[in-house]
Amino acid sequence: MSHLFVVQLDIPAEHEAEFNRVYDTEHFPSLMKVPGVLNGARYRLEHSTVPGMQRYLTIYEIESPAVLASQAWEKAGAFGDWIEKIRPKLTARHHSIFERIA
Repeated sequence: MSHLFVVQLDIPAEHEAEFNRVYDTEHFPSLMKVPGVLNGARYRLEHSTVPGMQRYLTIYEIESPAVLASQAWEKAGAFGDWIEKIRPKLTARHHSIFERIA
């Protein structure tokens, strides 16, 4: 049974170009190679009825929540400029896991 790992992020506009460069060329491709990651996609918010909703969303389809606790996930998440150059600039970062029920 698969699960969705949902990541919602916000970053100040002045860091947005670098955020997207690192996410698209390093962070996302690295995490997509982790065993147990089945699929994934990134999105930018166009409209929400929720005030303050984060502008960026990434959805990973994973085999189980155990994928997120693996050494491979930890190593991939720390690859490149993400930890030092991007993560400290994030103003909102939320993670959720959803279990597929139908």
